Amino acid sequence: MNAVLEIQGVSKRFGGVQALAACSFSVEEGSITSLIGPNGSGKTTLFNTVTGYVPPDEGEVRLRGEAIERLSPDRIYGRGLGRTFQQVRVFPRLTVLENVLVATSRSSLLHAALRRPRRSERDQAMALLEFVRIARLRDVPAGSLSFGQRKLLEIATILVGEPKVLLLDEPAGGINPTMTVQIGDRIRELNRRGITFLVVEHNMEFVMSMSDRVVVMARGKVIAEGAPGEVRENPKVLEAYLGA
Repeated sequence: MNAVLEIQGVSKRFGGVQALAACSFSVEEGSITSLIGPNGSGKTTLFNTVTGYVPPDEGEVRLRGEAIERLSPDRIYGRGLGRTFQQVRVFPRLTVLENVLVATSRSSLLHAALRRPRRSERDQAMALLEFVRIARLRDVPAGSLSFGQRKLLEIATILVGEPKVLLLDEPAGGINPTMTVQIGDRIRELNRRGITFLVVEHNMEFVMSMSDRVVVMARGKVIAEGAPGEVRENPKVLEAYLGA
């Protein structure tokens, strides 16, 4: 298999805090790779660096061999790498369908609100809502959705750009077991359709059942990586989570 995403020696400091310290690993094309670690281990900073929100002090991020660490988030998205956020980003006053139509219009919120969507855009939006199984809520304001439903809506809006690599920030965080199963099912189906995933998650049952490979971070560094069973038994991982 080929590495579709490569993180090479990435470091980032915020004042006196070393958030990332020569962090290196790769994500194989077609895989579901999970990124785990205790709170404060640098996972979110790494996501922000990979997606262009935070430039690294050192190191490179490569997407299909192309350096992207100095590109803006929209240019990275345009190259086929999308992401969701721990704090879900939707427009709460717009309906579920309108949220996706804003994404399909590929324009500003104001411009999208003033123009009539084309039939092809509406069809695409409805198809995505059907895929994430919230089409029945198309006329409901997004702000009234449950947290899990908002996560599904955010995934639908990201899928508009047809990403080949998708970074998910805690997709199972803060939702009930039924919704966790539904989100996991959608991730597996997208993976079968060819999307590569890098997932930050604290739900270990979700991680171990979903992942082809697990990367473990602590104090801004990668301390272990491998198959889920190998990582679960690694003494360094147990120490990072439980203490020496």
